[in-house]
Amino acid sequence: MSDPFVDAFFALHHGLPRQAPGSDATTRRLLELAGPLPPRPRMLDLGCGPGRSALLLAAETGGHVTAVDLHQPFLDELTAEARRRGLAGAVEPVNRSMADLPYPDGSFDVVWAEGSAYILGFDTALRQWRRLLAPGGVLVLTECEWATETPSPGARAFWDPQYPLRTTERNAAAAREAGYTVVAVLPLPDSDWFDEYYTPLAGRLDAADLTDEATARAVAATRAEIALRHEHGADYRYTGYVLRPRQDDGTGER
Repeated sequence: MSDPFVDAFFALHHGLPRQAPGSDATTRRLLELAGPLPPRPRMLDLGCGPGRSALLLAAETGGHVTAVDLHQPFLDELTAEARRRGLAGAVEPVNRSMADLPYPDGSFDVVWAEGSAYILGFDTALRQWRRLLAPGGVLVLTECEWATETPSPGARAFWDPQYPLRTTERNAAAAREAGYTVVAVLPLPDSDWFDEYYTPLAGRLDAADLTDEATARAVAATRAEIALRHEHGADYRYTGYVLRPRQDDGTGER
């Protein structure tokens, strides 16, 4: 049985450029930092939404992107856009949970997750996705985290109950503990929050039907999130990580 609040939240996001902070410029920069890649790399985009990143990855690399999401309307948007761009053969939408992936170990040269690792939790995502990488493969993900050691009480009151954030230093340490080399760390610019995410989303809120209780709740929650970003945006950020599994060097160390 579906949750009316969740359904209303997704409805507010349908047709938007993005469902989390990001931009094509950031995706391209992370892809550059992840390289060089094999010819026609095998890529897995987890929590792909309507596939903004998946489409760019396929077009930029000439590889094949398996794009995984649980929300079929987003995958339908991706399918239609891939056909429009002539990328239908390069992008494979898959309706499946990122927590239940059937792919054999070493199936992908790149595992990509912009704004979606939080669904599993950063540490769990690092552990579960590592096995999917082929030798020499790379994991690229973005994570919301504290930008300061002393975030404001207002920011903590919002984030602590729903997804306790950590600093870059702690997340990088967690990545190393999980067996990765931290190749690059890229803080996303503030424009990635607004240009293609919050500003289009705010316009959707203004047109929402507030007589529907679930929609009214979703609108109120989203307005509170946007207001928090305006008031306490210096306290937290999204950060991109480019990670490669460490290989045994023959000494027993990894």
